[in-house]
Order: sequence, then C-alpha cells, then structure tokens
Amino acid sequence: MSPQPQAAVGAPLSRVDGRLKVTGQAKYAADHEPEGVVHAVVVDSRVARGRITSIDTRAADAQPGVLKVIHHRNAPTLPYGPNPGSLNLPGARLRVFQDDEVHFHGQPVAVVVATTLEAAQHAATLVKIEYDAELSVTDLTDAPAPGQPVTYARGDAETALQSAAVGMEMTYRPARNHHNAMELHATVAQWDGDRLTLWDKTQWVQSPRAEIAANFGIPPENIRVVSPFVGGAFGNSARAWPHITVAVLAARETKRPVKLVLARKQLYSGVGYRPGYEYRIRLGSDRNGRLTAMAHDLRGETSRYETFSERGVLSPGQMLYTTPHVSQTYRTVPLDVNTPTPMRGPGYSTAAFAVESAMDELAHELGIDPIELRQRNEPENDQASGRPFSTRRLRECYTTGAREFGWNRRNPKPRSTRDGDWLIGTGMATALYDTLRFPGQARVRLDADGTALVESATSDMGPGTYTSMTQVAADALGLAVRNVTFRLGDTDLPPAPIHGGSLTMASVGSTVQDGCDKLRQQAITLAVGDEGSPLYGASTDDIVVRGGRLHMKDDPARGETYRQLLARNDRESLEALGSYTPGQSRSSMYAYGAVFAEVAVDARLGLVRVRRMLGVFDAGRIISPKLADSQAIGAMVGGIGTALLEHTVTDHRDGRIVNANLADYLVPVNADVRDLRAIYVDGRDDEADPIGVKGLGEVVLVGVAPAVANAVFHATGRRVRDLPITAESLL
Repeated sequence: MSPQPQAAVGAPLSRVDGRLKVTGQAKYAADHEPEGVVHAVVVDSRVARGRITSIDTRAADAQPGVLKVIHHRNAPTLPYGPNPGSLNLPGARLRVFQDDEVHFHGQPVAVVVATTLEAAQHAATLVKIEYDAELSVTDLTDAPAPGQPVTYARGDAETALQSAAVGMEMTYRPARNHHNAMELHATVAQWDGDRLTLWDKTQWVQSPRAEIAANFGIPPENIRVVSPFVGGAFGNSARAWPHITVAVLAARETKRPVKLVLARKQLYSGVGYRPGYEYRIRLGSDRNGRLTAMAHDLRGETSRYETFSERGVLSPGQMLYTTPHVSQTYRTVPLDVNTPTPMRGPGYSTAAFAVESAMDELAHELGIDPIELRQRNEPENDQASGRPFSTRRLRECYTTGAREFGWNRRNPKPRSTRDGDWLIGTGMATALYDTLRFPGQARVRLDADGTALVESATSDMGPGTYTSMTQVAADALGLAVRNVTFRLGDTDLPPAPIHGGSLTMASVGSTVQDGCDKLRQQAITLAVGDEGSPLYGASTDDIVVRGGRLHMKDDPARGETYRQLLARNDRESLEALGSYTPGQSRSSMYAYGAVFAEVAVDARLGLVRVRRMLGVFDAGRIISPKLADSQAIGAMVGGIGTALLEHTVTDHRDGRIVNANLADYLVPVNADVRDLRAIYVDGRDDEADPIGVKGLGEVVLVGVAPAVANAVFHATGRRVRDLPITAESLL
C-alpha cells in the first residue's frame, strides 16, 4: 500500500468543534433536558468521621415541589458488586446511603429531589442531621503510615551515600491540588423500563456504565452513557464518583428523569484531587556532579476506605538519571478524607518537583551549570528496566532550550540580577512521562457523496480529540478535513480506552488510522477490479487518494473520485472497523522535555511573577501543532498555579476544606500569564505506535513547577521546598 500524502496532519488547524463551543451549541452534561426532568441536590456530612444518629427531613418534605428526600434510612439496599471496569483501588468504594458511617467531611449523606432546582436547594438546607463524631485525622504530617510500603532498590544506596564525596538531604512538600475545571460535575439519569440513559461529565463513557451496572446489579448493555463534550477535567472525571449513583438512584425512586449538578464547593469533596506528599531525598555524587546514589522516601495521602497510590511518582527517581545505587520507599497514609485521583501529570509532576529541585540544589552546591549537571548524568539506557530508549532526544531539548531561552546570558550567582525593585532569576527542569497505549476500535464509513464518518467511544476534555482524529482520518482516506466527521463520547460507539494519561492520540489515533487504511484499501481494490474504472488492472500499491480522488501515484491524471466509484458500483457506502492492540515492546518509551522559566520577585514584598517560560519537548510526531501549543501553554499555566498559587487548605479540627471556592482557592488568571512558548523537536517514535506519537498532554506540565521553583531560588538565594511558594516563605 502506497504511503498517503499528508495534508491535514501537521497543519495548524483550528478546532473542528470550535464554532459549536463559542456559539453555545455544544451540549454538556447539564445542558440535557429530557421531558419531565427534576432536580437533585446532595446534602453533605459536616463531620469527617463518625456515625449519623438522626435525620429529620420533615421540614424539607413539606416544601412545595419536593418529591423525595433519600438517605440511608429509606434508601433501598444496592448490591455494589465487583466493578472490573473501575480503577480497582484496594479497599471498598464509597457506598452511598447504605449505612450510617461517615468517612470524610462532605460525604453525601442525603439527596433532595424536587421539581425545581431552587426548591431542591432550599429543602437541602432544611434537612437536619445529627452525628456521633469521632476523632478524625486529616493532616498528612501528623498521621502514621501503617502497612508495608512499596519499595524499589538497585545497588546499595545506604553504603554509597555514606561514602559519597558530596552528600545532601532535602524534604519537599507539594500541597494537595484540586482540578477546578470550568464545567461542574453533572449527571442526568433517565430510566426507560429496565434501560438507563446517562448524560454525564466523564473522560471514559465505559466507566460510569461499569460502575452503575455493578452498583445496581444490572447488565452493562442496558446502560447507555452519552458525553460528547467535557468542559475540562484534568483527571477528575476518569472514574465514576458517588454522585452518579445518587442521580441514578433518585431517578429510579422518583420514576422521573433526574439532573444532579454538584456545586463548586462540592467538587472539593465529591470528586478526587492530587494528593499532598512529603518527599525526602538523600543524594550522593562525586565532585564532578556525577550521581552515585539517591534514596527516596515518600509519604502520600489517601482515604481510609480506599488506597490510592501513584506508580508514576517512583519512575523519575528510577530512570531519569544515571544513578548506580537507588532506593525508594513509598508509603500511603490513610486519612479521614475522600479518595484522591490522578491529576494532570499524575505522580510524575510530584516526583519532578522533588528530583529536579534536588538536582538544582546539587548544581548550586558544586558550582556546576544546571544543564551541564544533567548532561553529565544522562543515561545510555533505562537503568530501571535495562531496556534501550525507543527515542530520547533530551539532550536536544536542553541545547535547543538553552539557545532559544538565552541561558548563556545567565549570571549563575543567586540574587545577582535586578530590575528596579525586582529580583530576576532563571531556572530549568527536566520533564518526562511514559508513553501509554491501550487497545481500541474505530468504525469508519465512506458515503456515496464522498464524505466520511469516523466513530469511537473516546472523549475530548479539551486537548482536541475531535480535531486530531479528523486530521488522521482525512489524510488516511485522502479527503479534505471538511468532508470528515468524527463522533465520540457514546457507549453505543466502538469501545475506546480511558481519555487520560496522554494515551488517546497513540491508542485511538492508531485505531482511526487502521480503520481508514482498511476502507481506503477497499475502495482501491474495488477500483482496480472494476472494468469501468480508469484504474482497472493497476497495482493497488501504485494508487494513492488525494482530495477524494483515487489516482496513480506517478500519473495523477489517471483516476476517479470516490463518488464516481461508488455510484458506478451502486454502493451507498463502504465500511470498515479499525482496531489497535499494542504489542510488547523491548524498549523504554517516554516523552521528554526541558522547561525554562524566568521569574521576578519583589525584593520587599516577596511577590513572584513569571515573566516568561519556554518548554522544549520530545513527544514524537506532532499531529496538530496548534492543538499542541494549546496543550503546552495550558499546562504551563497550570504549572504556574501549582508552583505559586494552588493549595487546598483543610481545617484539621473537623476536616472541612476552608477554601472550597474559586475566590479562595487561587488559580492563575490572565494577569499571571505572560510570554509562554513551546518548541517540539523533530522526530517520530514508530516503535511506540503506528502513527509515531508519544503523548503530549501530561509531559508539558511535569517540569513547570520545579523550573519556577529553581528560578525563584536563583532570583532570591532562598530555597523553598514547599509548594506553593508564597510571599510569606520569601520574606
């Protein structure tokens, strides 16, 4: 089969769904209004641990429009069977309204269903609940970590640390972060006999289907989940949270379609978050900065009822730099909190803050340039697995970034550069994220009018799945982008993996490529076997398709259009099912990057401003440069938030989150964002997947916070090891 001309892939196209979004035509979960829909409002617990002793719903029941108040004393018993489609965390997922036990502040303990949202909201304030509160523990720093830790070791780190020419010990504490996407979590549930339709905010339509099937004991095929648009998620819609079960239960009990939208405040307890950590590093090196040993001791928060851990938090310490002796101990600390969940760059961003800050501290201690230190410790292969790298252009990221950022103009001495009252500093950090790929399918149909429909049950929470898949399909079919439609976000479509972990482009993109290749080959085979075709008798390997026209590769005048071919053969359409199953790889596959930041710190007030930032990334083939820039710039903004602003504050007396709103939980705004730029080094990774991509959405965030932290040290001479870096920590 001849390679297809590439016209759409690599072009900086605007989002194909952009007009729908900016004109308000895109329908998100809460926009769905089935006939007769009523509204549900969740009542949250006001203690972090204990039992419910009484529930008085009389005042709520008496309100006009209230249909029912459901709680553990009147809710039916649900089977809550095993859910193989969930994240499969150790422990037992929260079982709503099944007993009187309270596990965390903000746990759903009742739901009010009413004919209007206002009636439900008011009635929810009238539900009176009393508790037998128990002593709760919500502070990571004060809690023990029982059980066996996850460990890793190679060599003898303790002995090597004792004999190292240079030894350092540091503890880093990145704070808990919440996702705070624009769209609130929402579910609309409608029963039709024993069949259920859910319009839900989700990154994986199979997840709520599997969860509800398990919780209610009904066949998954009886549940349809629809989620064509997601207004941001960053990981917190990757699993089905308890409010979905609440909505389904309320719809079944009231025999009405039910809409449940969590309030902004409820997102801080109703869904997960990036857990806080304590990350202690001990490192040893020789006088030339070559690492001899590193010991990593981590403590991360989790809930008591489930154990959440992050595999990625260990990877950078194992394989990012040449280190003969490594030890790791990772303990999860059970607290009276709701369960954490992956957040953009899960694990890797936490580890990068610690590891990349430690490397910067070592560079300062030895008087070595931070880039040179990393170059001296660049490995030849993955020391954790022993495998060669599929591609690793990290040295190119360093050199390109240094040149474009103007690193050579940097005075290495901290607190040496000023601009009036502002102290100026520059810093850099390495980023990495593993290349994940999962099986999936895509259905492709070419209609007689020369247009194509491609379908897969993936999602789009913002990276531009609609657009990038359309680009892949357009080139594989030889069609203009405007003649291809991509559908997603529906369990009625061919199955796809979770939309997260930077795996969608590699996984779903490969299924789209496969399906479109199969369909194009069908059309070519039909043409060469058709005596009425100008291509009759030609070799299928000599034919390409461009602009909807099949023609000889070396003789473009000899050919015909899809429309002509299908019309002559009385075919209304051609169809194909694409699939992709990743094989076992003998290589270590990661995306990489180098992030550079310049900050200004007010010498008197300690205020930090990021003046400019550059990221240089080795992410394989870039399908859509415009979407890639959107991902990179958005991640830089998010990383600035992690570094300087974002911090979930808990009142440890009762487990209440005191800044559960966008006024007090600070995120970057336009005034915080200035000169942000991304560069992508050339090269594709054909070992990773058929379309040569490595994943981009996570790696672009991973190095941002440590780059900012390192720049703050360079500006001020003060090393801050806790995130976020606040004015108080610099005064």
